[in-house]
Amino acid sequence: MELTILFAPLVGALLCGFGWRAFGETAAMSIATGLLFLSALLSWVVFLTFDGTTEQIQILRWIESGSLSTDWSIRLDRLTAIMLIVITTVSSLVHLYSFGYMDKDPQWKDSESYKPRFFAYLSFFTFAMLMLVTSDNLVQMFFGWEGVGVASYLLIGFYYRKPSANAAAIKAFVVNRVGDFGFSLGIFALFLLTDSIRFDDVFAAAPGLAETQLSFLWGEWNAANVIAILLFIGAMGKSAQLFLHTWLPDAMEGPTPVSALIHAATMVTAGVFLICRMSPIMEFAPEATMFITFIGATTAFFAATVGLVQTDIKRVIAYSTCSQLGYMFVAAGVGMYSAAMFHLFTHAFFKAMLFLGAGSVIHAMHHEQDMTNYGGLRKKIPYTFAAMMIGTLAITGVGIPLTHIGFAGFLSKDAIIESAYAGGSMYGFWALVIAAAMTSFYSWRLIFLTFFGTARGDKHTHDHAHESPMVMLIPLGVLSLGAIFAGMLWYNSFFGHADQVGKFYGIPVAEAGADGAAEDHATEGEHHYAFAGQPGEGGLFMAPDNHVLDDAHAAPAWVKVSPFIAMLGGLIMALWFYIWNPTLPARLADNQRPIYLFLKNKWYFDEFYDVVFVRPAKWIGRMLWKKGDGNVIDGTLNGVAMGIVPFLTRLAGRAQSGYIFTYAFAMVIGIAVLITWMTLGGAN
Repeated sequence: MELTILFAPLVGALLCGFGWRAFGETAAMSIATGLLFLSALLSWVVFLTFDGTTEQIQILRWIESGSLSTDWSIRLDRLTAIMLIVITTVSSLVHLYSFGYMDKDPQWKDSESYKPRFFAYLSFFTFAMLMLVTSDNLVQMFFGWEGVGVASYLLIGFYYRKPSANAAAIKAFVVNRVGDFGFSLGIFALFLLTDSIRFDDVFAAAPGLAETQLSFLWGEWNAANVIAILLFIGAMGKSAQLFLHTWLPDAMEGPTPVSALIHAATMVTAGVFLICRMSPIMEFAPEATMFITFIGATTAFFAATVGLVQTDIKRVIAYSTCSQLGYMFVAAGVGMYSAAMFHLFTHAFFKAMLFLGAGSVIHAMHHEQDMTNYGGLRKKIPYTFAAMMIGTLAITGVGIPLTHIGFAGFLSKDAIIESAYAGGSMYGFWALVIAAAMTSFYSWRLIFLTFFGTARGDKHTHDHAHESPMVMLIPLGVLSLGAIFAGMLWYNSFFGHADQVGKFYGIPVAEAGADGAAEDHATEGEHHYAFAGQPGEGGLFMAPDNHVLDDAHAAPAWVKVSPFIAMLGGLIMALWFYIWNPTLPARLADNQRPIYLFLKNKWYFDEFYDVVFVRPAKWIGRMLWKKGDGNVIDGTLNGVAMGIVPFLTRLAGRAQSGYIFTYAFAMVIGIAVLITWMTLGGAN
């Protein structure tokens, strides 16, 4: 079953990419989609029947070099099972959705092969992502990690005839290489210190790494902290965290189904998965986890501020993704890995639905993406409107405070905010609460600009706006079920008390009294249980002294209510700006022009990188080209060569006279030189 889950997308990619002429375009796409649905069905079977026992399923021997021994194996634990259903469910629905969205794509009017090629890329990406999450060692994970990077390059640059799409694909590839360099250094350091890259060996050595010093750069550092930070740098690139985030908004140049698959539910969550997978290292690296918390909280705040003023519907959702990933890293940073996975799980449903809903709007408006040219679409595309409303209710966190009743984002986002408070990160707590208010504002702003008010922009486009075909609406309906119920169904499994979470993940728990705490607890929130699993057991490791879960449940009521209040504040502000007083945004933008431009230009990160990195790199390249290649090689060396080589050629030509006495004379001269050399050499 596990092998089918892993290799079905690869088979689909090969058949669709290379065999579509034999099968026919529609049949090839149908085969690829059917194999993805098979993989998704089996993934749900694995998820629902998993008993908590970690398994290793060997596929083949891979690398044998000295002490390095690497198998290609599937590691099956709860963490893997969660990622399997996230990846395959979203991917299969995106495949189905693409039948309608990519049909008669105006960018490929003169091409027959663009649809099979697109489906092949989607399936290949899914296989690479499955390789990543099923890996049993760091080399296999890095193989999947880089495979995902290649697939994302192909998908982001799918419209390769557009210069902006090519630039976006290259940008994503280059920025991710920066993070990947940190990730590779982390792998090297782990192999250096543990003599293994197998997860079980690395996890078993984690306590010892906390007591080891590592020489790195200019000094001696704690090995666990250095390795954790290097691994996180890899996660920063893949998950678009601050400083390595600039590729994500530009990646919207790819077709909208790509945005839903890669930039909402799968590839960008690979970094979160990496940190949670390496939780045994993180638990022994307190300075590194503080850094992770700070970067995650700052990213959540930064991306939310930028999302306030974007007008491209896909870019608003892209910055929302960046912000929500920051939430996940805050949870992992304070040691609440199960809450990070909870939000990853729920986020996949509502964010994929928002992207696909945006694609439905774009499809209806004949590929117009500027929200200022929308308005009044709720009656034109009612089903898309309903789906987008459900997604917005989920991401903004609508639910009943102090209960476990609400949309998916309400429960998972609140779990992270409570964990940040319980973990002692007040900066993280307040940054996330403020980000929640801004998330509510820009999410409702998107709804109001798109579906309410009067029609703006091109009148002909509005008059001919139409609902998407059923093949695009069915995925929206399925994802809406996840956006509504996923949080309520699995709340206790991800964020219940320690015994519930431990049972779900297969992590042994013990009564807290075994470690010296009081054995009799009557007050909710005191430590009834402590995690007692070994590093890596069940997919996550939470040290026995990690009490963030219990402390989060015991957080004050004002902490638990604060995200809901923030959501209401953002909703009221959006109503005020875009329903009650729609002229206010333009006036405010004029009155606060510097702030507006600062946010509109995304804090000028791209401009800063252009000055500091891009222009110097281009200057060095031009210098090497003109001065090095042009002047030195073409000018000097080639000039000298152009004089010497013809001279030697003419000389050699004269030696080939064709007369026997010339050759005999050359032989005599040669013998004389040889005898002289031997005589002098013998004398010495």
